[in-house]
Amino acid sequence: QVQLVESGGGLVQPGGSLRLSCAASGFTASRYTVSWYRQAPGKEREWVARIITPAGSTNYADAVKGRFTISRDNAKNTVYLQMNSLKPEDTAVYYCKADLTVRDYWGQGTQVTVSS
Repeated sequence: QVQLVESGGGLVQPGGSLRLSCAASGFTASRYTVSWYRQAPGKEREWVARIITPAGSTNYADAVKGRFTISRDNAKNTVYLQMNSLKPEDTAVYYCKADLTVRDYWGQGTQVTVSS
């Protein structure tokens, strides 16, 4: 059974950092593209970053480029999103998504709040 479980969210002050984790089960994450999305209150879900198989190349939305880094640990079957220099506008629920051949799978999300 394919499952994605996000963790690592929380409350952080502007300028701070958080690392989100997306633990995958039921498939090998390194064989598929895994992305992070976010959804702020009252806004549509937006794409944040992706890591692409097999080379592990990465892409970022302009709003997070230079501040966020997506990576994966193949041994742990986990994809991470390191978020630095956080801003209040980064406040959102963050989701990971796996693009499997048959369909996409989403995690349940983890809340990130950036506030002083």
